[in-house]
Amino acid sequence: MKGLRSRILVGVPLAAATAAAAWVGGWVMVVLAVVAALVAQHEYSTVTHDLRPLALAGMVGSAATVITIHRGGPVWGVAAVGGTLVFAFWLSAVSDVRQRSTVQLATTMLGVIWIGFGFGYLVAVRDIAAPGGWGRTLAIAVLLGVWTSDIAAFAVGRLFGRRRMARRISPNKTWEGLAAGTLLGAAAVFFTVYHQPSGAQLSPLHSLVLAVTVAVVAPVGDLFESYLKRDMDVKDTGRLLGGHGGVLDRVDALIFAGVAAYYVSLALGRG
Repeated sequence: MKGLRSRILVGVPLAAATAAAAWVGGWVMVVLAVVAALVAQHEYSTVTHDLRPLALAGMVGSAATVITIHRGGPVWGVAAVGGTLVFAFWLSAVSDVRQRSTVQLATTMLGVIWIGFGFGYLVAVRDIAAPGGWGRTLAIAVLLGVWTSDIAAFAVGRLFGRRRMARRISPNKTWEGLAAGTLLGAAAVFFTVYHQPSGAQLSPLHSLVLAVTVAVVAPVGDLFESYLKRDMDVKDTGRLLGGHGGVLDRVDALIFAGVAAYYVSLALGRG
């Protein structure tokens, strides 16, 4: 009970602040995304410490990717990642580290692509300039969908979970929890975007496609992080959020879902 109380005390204000930033958008959203990306990158560098990632390059690259995506779109994010690779190469060449440069550079760039692009695409979703405030609606839908999916999967898995989904990667996850999370997460997205925005409504079919995509991709992001943690032999990426673990533990599903939502929106002509 104490652990649950601490999760609520941390989780509710954090969710409220995130939702508020998504509602306001602009540089408010960007600043929050950059701060979260820097913390997440620090956690990633700590977890992968044995592989000797270039922490400075990772933090600069992640922040630059988020900002350039906001200023110029995802294409400019690719430029930021390319510049990070050059910067990481220079740091690796001049540093005296007992690690193969290939492993060091690969570990560094994995963090930048995963975290930098992940947060960058959440900003890109909010920045979509389609009429009627579609970017804001979509950003809120992604947040609600991922949070609903996470809560439902946790609750149903704890109460009714019997069949383990991925014993080696994340032994606490169950098929029952996945089913509940996917169904309720999709419902949250669907009812948020259905017939929105008011001036150019999304059809029921397109709403369903978007909802299912977000609900299916979100747990993949969760499993991806669990896979890396299992490889590094750690339970959580940090303790900053108390019972919630680290920032990466809270946003793993969100940053995958944001990328998926952005491209589905483009495919539906809402980019």
